[in-house]
Amino acid sequence: MYQNGLILEGGGMKGIYTAGVLEYFMEKDRYFPYVIGVSAGACNAASYLSRQPGRNRSVMIDYLNHPDYISLRNLIQKRELFGMDLIFDQIPNELLPFDFQAFHAAEERFVIGTTDCLTGSPVYFEKNDYPNDILSIIRASSSLPFMSKAVSHTGHLLMDGGVADPIPIRKAVADGVEKPVLILTKGKGYRIKPYRFPRTTRYFYKDYMGLTHALEMRWKVYNETMEEIERLERDGKVFVIRPSNLITVRRAERDPHKLELMHNQGYSDAQHAYEAMEHWLQAPALKSL
Repeated sequence: MYQNGLILEGGGMKGIYTAGVLEYFMEKDRYFPYVIGVSAGACNAASYLSRQPGRNRSVMIDYLNHPDYISLRNLIQKRELFGMDLIFDQIPNELLPFDFQAFHAAEERFVIGTTDCLTGSPVYFEKNDYPNDILSIIRASSSLPFMSKAVSHTGHLLMDGGVADPIPIRKAVADGVEKPVLILTKGKGYRIKPYRFPRTTRYFYKDYMGLTHALEMRWKVYNETMEEIERLERDGKVFVIRPSNLITVRRAERDPHKLELMHNQGYSDAQHAYEAMEHWLQAPALKSL
């Protein structure tokens, strides 16, 4: 059992909000014994657990002008809108080194959610089980449909963890987290509209019928999860940090000013919520979720 745990939503470049929240947590030396993330949430979690302040912001903003970071050329030539080799190889291994030693020395349990393309089911990986493959697993979790290629790992073809399990609160609870803290990247009340392009998806991913089904049902899974989270929040059983103001940031946003604003908002929201969060974490847990 874990007295508390941290659950991180994805959202592409909207994840810069989470980077701001985690920046404040690092300043306060606030680390949770259990951390689970999908897509951009998993990316942010890695630099948080490696204790590298400023790294998430730098990766998402300082490299925006790199020709391989986000470009139509990538999409045409490599079928990847984001430069995945740049983000998950060159940056962590050469340009802005990721502290693998500190990351693996961290005592926190770290779970990464992915989606199996053939079954459409979530597949979870833990850092301690795959010490040499962590970047490949996070890359799989961050491989957005239509913008990236699937990643092969341990017999699975994997993509964006946010497809099958967009906000993995049920997984966290099943793993024994008693008091979940969630960092969401959309405003309160946000819902996804029903999927409108099933024929396009079935044609594009005709060999990945599980992924196709998961994409078609994602809106329903996401909305039902949000209903559950908001109910638990009203009952005082989860603590949620989400954007307090609307800043329009696209999944593949390239405006550094908008990204800086959203990063700063994450930091500010964490700062304002911190005392209440700590009070909630120290109070006796309510009945089981």
